[in-house]
Amino acid sequence: MSTIAPVNSLFARGSGTIAEEQVRQENLAISAGLKRQEAGLLDELIVRYQHRLLRYLLYLTSSRELAEDLFQEVWMRVLVRGAQFNGKARFDTWLFTIARNLVIDQRRKRTVSSLDELFEGSNDDDRPMSFEIAGDDPTPFDRCSNHEDRERIAEALLELDTLYREVLVLRFHEELSLEEIAKVTRAPLSTVKSRLYRGMAAIKPKLERVNFRRQEMV
Repeated sequence: MSTIAPVNSLFARGSGTIAEEQVRQENLAISAGLKRQEAGLLDELIVRYQHRLLRYLLYLTSSRELAEDLFQEVWMRVLVRGAQFNGKARFDTWLFTIARNLVIDQRRKRTVSSLDELFEGSNDDDRPMSFEIAGDDPTPFDRCSNHEDRERIAEALLELDTLYREVLVLRFHEELSLEEIAKVTRAPLSTVKSRLYRGMAAIKPKLERVNFRRQEMV
């Protein structure tokens, strides 16, 4: 029998104490299952989080090939280091932290020591014009957009500096709280707020152009 309860009942981002307690209990159940190396648990986690994790890696790396390689490595880390997850934090926060650290490790091989340096001196021509973002449940961006608009929003995000893009993706695609984003990025809360503000200021004109085009077609 599955350790994990249905997604919709536990991961609705509500503010009620019942939903919060359900999420807390599930995180503890995942922690216990990983420590016991429970058969089938990893497969369930992969099914649940694969779209969100790949989307995060795609936005962070701007490379499908690299994102897919790191995607596999993330789950290997979960398998090997699962006992380190104590259930006190959300599992998705821990998962994204592993993914982020792997991106940094990969960049360090190229003498880049942190995400802050990812695009220093980079050439915009090195970035792909567009790519398909793996989808899952609707996000705040998705709910008001059709497929064509989502492609434009993805392109707009790719035009942003990596640090701003990452915070926007974690906040509005993954719907993490500012405190949770601070844990993933290991940045002070004030820094997260600043990046979110700057990112929103940078992407706002691009999103307004998307909405304007949609209105013209109505």
